[in-house]
This record gives sequence, structure tokens and C-alpha cells, in this order.
Amino acid sequence: MPSLERAPRRPEPAGGQLSTPRLRIDTPVRAGLDPEELSLLVREVRDAVDRENPWAAGAVVVAGRGPVIAVEEAAGWAVRYASYDAEADRGVELPPEARVPMTAATPFDLASLTKLFTAVAAVQQLERGRLGIDARVATYLPDFRAAAEHGITVRQLLTHTSGLRPELPLYDCPSHTARFELLRAEAPVDAPGTYCYSDLNLLLLQYALERVTGRPLDVVIREGITGPLGMTATGFGPCPDAAATEDQRQPWAKADRGMLRGAVHDENAWALGGVAGHAGLFSTGRDLAVFCRTLLAGGSYGTARILGPDFVELMLAPPGLGFAVDQPWFMGALAGRGAAGHTGFTGTSLVLDRATDTFLVLLANTVHPRRRAPDNRVRVAAADRLARAVRGG
Repeated sequence: MPSLERAPRRPEPAGGQLSTPRLRIDTPVRAGLDPEELSLLVREVRDAVDRENPWAAGAVVVAGRGPVIAVEEAAGWAVRYASYDAEADRGVELPPEARVPMTAATPFDLASLTKLFTAVAAVQQLERGRLGIDARVATYLPDFRAAAEHGITVRQLLTHTSGLRPELPLYDCPSHTARFELLRAEAPVDAPGTYCYSDLNLLLLQYALERVTGRPLDVVIREGITGPLGMTATGFGPCPDAAATEDQRQPWAKADRGMLRGAVHDENAWALGGVAGHAGLFSTGRDLAVFCRTLLAGGSYGTARILGPDFVELMLAPPGLGFAVDQPWFMGALAGRGAAGHTGFTGTSLVLDRATDTFLVLLANTVHPRRRAPDNRVRVAAADRLARAVRGG
């Protein structure tokens, strides 16, 4: 878990470079945030979890401004259900003594928040000159025939404008060889330049990163991002202590795997061994706060620098490279002046707002005990509260 300080520290020289302040726990007032609005933010997340038909079995919310964590709260259950009863259309609850309460340190299956780490790893390679933002993917993956034929670029992968469809049924392939062959042969369904959010973009980016670095993605992310930042609770699974996700069964899911806890929820990431560019990471609210703070500080945290400020700007400027920018449907009132972030299918989300130097991490296991249509109202309400907290109500 990354270190937190209880008292302010001034940046000080270390190893020949200035250090940026690390996160510390302090009061909303010290963070320049309205305490009443943050109290309402926490209450509304708790109410969403504690009601009769909960938004999620449990949730963790972390919010702050500058180097201060002003909110770090957990509600509900990391594990509440033994299974899902399809006939009754409800979860089969565990007896109270067998349930696992949610804590602020509970890891979550991040789902598509993994894409943000893959994007940062790619921008690191842009900074080092190993990738070109407008280079053709075929430069790095000449054996990916369809991508080469259609001239798909690195920028198009990062902005979801490659024209590739949202996903492929890799989980149905009989072998890793068959999965890779399916990806190599996959052609765009729309003209490159057309926006279509696709997991395939980040999978191709993963393979490009692995080719240019000579290392698997989990090592690239650990050595380039989570290790330097001290994010010791972040990594690819298995993660036995994580919040439970879904009783994964057909017909509502794509595979029959039973109740999942600590194994990646995404079926394609699972089929690929748990390490994938689009899904597979597990993390905690506090670790993700460090990630947000690093980007808000221009790519540095403490004495670690994972990106230069110019490349952070390149990544977070509209339309965003890997990051969604100014999307009110989950950022609420934080959207509008360059806020960046993402959501994950399992119920995860984060937003960082450079205009106000604020961050909001909201992690929930909304797919426990089974998946359902996304409901972003709690995310929007929390973002609205944080935006009002900055303004003083």
C-alpha cells in the first residue's frame, strides 16, 4: 500500500530532483473542500448500498484535492451472495457470519480501468521513442494482417477510432493459438477514423507494447507504473481477497464459471490467462488515488516520475489517449474543463479533474451476484457533490 503522511511536507531534494508531495489523510477543510458536501457524498454512496435493492453489494469511495485524501470510506459487503437464483431473479444471500464486509483496503476487479494503465504504458513508450503516435500498428505487429491492410495507427487504438468491433469471442476459441489467429485476422467493421469503443484496441496495443519492450504486459506495468509509484496493492490476478463479482453462468454470461472472487471477471481476459490490455488488473481505492495524484502532478509522485508533463498533457487533452475526457454521463458536474477518467463493467470508476486538482475514485461490485444494465446515477451524484465541495456548496 502506498505511503500516506499525516502532516504536510514540503517538496525536498532527493536524488538530485525535487519530490512532489505524497498523498496524506487530512480534513476536507485542509484540502480546500466543503465538509458538508463530502459528508453528503459519503451518505449517498452508503444509502445506495444499504437500500433494499442495492446499487451494489458494497463500495469504496476515495476523494480528495491536491495531495490530501479527504474521504476514504467503505460500505456494504465485499462478499454477500453465495450464488444467483435465476428463477427467483435474486441473489442467494450468505448467512451473516459467512459474509465478508467491505473495507477501504478491499481490492476490486478493475475491469476496463485496466485500459488506463495500458494507455500510460503506451505513452511511456511514446516518450522514449519506441512507439510513434501516428505510426501504423503494422510497424510493430506485421503479422496482424488485417490491421496492416487497413493502416490502423497507434493513435486510433488509443482513441477507439480504429473501426474495430467492440470484442471477439476469444473465450470460445479452443487454444491460445486460435485466439491470436482470430485477432490477427480481424478487420475493422467501420472505416478507420470512426469512433467505436472496443476492447480489441487495447489488446492490439498490448501486443505492440510487448513487441517493442520484449516483456509481457504485467511486467511492463509493474516496472513502469505500479512499482515506481509504490502501488503494491495493484496487479493482475489472481487476487483472493478481492470483492466478489458475478455468479458467471450462461445464458447471461459468456462462460460457466460460478461465483467469482479474485479471478478476472471479463471472459476474454480470463481466456487470455488473466493478463490483457483491456481488463485483468485488481487494485484498491487508495492505490488508484496515487495513480490519479500522479497524473494531476504532471506524471510525478514523491521522487518517482513515470511520465513527463508534456506527455501527460498529450494523454489527457481531448479526446484523450485511453482516457475519456469530459463525459458527464459518469463525471457529472466535474466534466467540462478537461476532467479525465474511465469506468469499468464490474462497477469501478475514477475521475481526475486538472482544473480543480481533485480526484474521485468510486469502486463497487455492482455485478455481484450477476450483471445488469449499468446505472451511473450514483457516480454522477458523487461527482456532483465533489464539484460542489470545490465551490463551497
